[in-house]
Amino acid sequence: MLGAIGLDDGQESAYRALVALGAAEVPDLAHRLTLPVPQTERALRHLERHGLAARSSARPGRWVAAPPGVALAALLTRQRLELEQAEQAAAALAEEYRAEATEPAVHDLVEVVTGASAVAHRFAQLRLGAAKEVCALMTDRHLVSGPDDDGAEDRAADPGVHYRVVIERNVLADPSGLREAQVALTRGEQLRVVPQVPTTLVIADRSLAMVPLTDRDTEPAALVVHASGLLESLLGLFEAVWRDALPLRLGGPDGTVAESPACPDGTDLVILSLLLAGMTDASVAKHLELGLRTVQRRVKSLMELAGVTTRLQLGWHAYERGWVARH
Repeated sequence: MLGAIGLDDGQESAYRALVALGAAEVPDLAHRLTLPVPQTERALRHLERHGLAARSSARPGRWVAAPPGVALAALLTRQRLELEQAEQAAAALAEEYRAEATEPAVHDLVEVVTGASAVAHRFAQLRLGAAKEVCALMTDRHLVSGPDDDGAEDRAADPGVHYRVVIERNVLADPSGLREAQVALTRGEQLRVVPQVPTTLVIADRSLAMVPLTDRDTEPAALVVHASGLLESLLGLFEAVWRDALPLRLGGPDGTVAESPACPDGTDLVILSLLLAGMTDASVAKHLELGLRTVQRRVKSLMELAGVTTRLQLGWHAYERGWVARH
């Protein structure tokens, strides 16, 4: 919990133990922490540099804890000041960058990122730096706002950022992919499905894009594209795929389904959406935990409600009647 002020787990444990004891000698503290004496001494010296511990003037070799209310408050104040200074520096650099980027050189419009770690880090920067919108074409199971390499699931779907994501149909064939799609929909993201996307693509705020340069069998590399004619082409590609993709409608993680006015039963709408996304009757039944005959019976009822005789006609009439929509 004190990592934000520069303490690792061992140093925090040493400080907590010292606070509990009030004062202690190094061997006793090391025994309490089950750490080697040299490591305990290093932790205490680090605490001393941060003003959290001091050597006893009355008894050599004995360490005393600084009062947390005073010592930690001072560290937090210094941390806030450093953060404010960093924010000011970041704002100044951003302004300088915008001024220099008014007429960028051709070679500055794209950057090549290589290595799995570097690509993942750049992707996280692009996604988390978005202020308004993230548009993505995804071929992998993990959706664009899903858990990243740090496991920071709570950073997904940032407040105020609108997500539009097109996924490949085979994502829905994986139960875990379906679950991620459900979670994304409950966060308010818009998901659409196509048989196959032309490439993986992520665009943040219509000003920065990232596309892969290599396939999965080689060292990961990606191209980061800044505002340019190339970026406009990538935006056009996304909008074209988005326009032709089918909207995805699923129940939430708890199995609930949002109802729409003047529409068939909510479960019917989920079945219809999954079928339009290309799933088979058996796959839909398994996903919704319904019997195959139940799914088929509901589809038949929808056809009767629409007054059609084929599933192709049902899909057409579903759009005509507003049961499913592209917008």
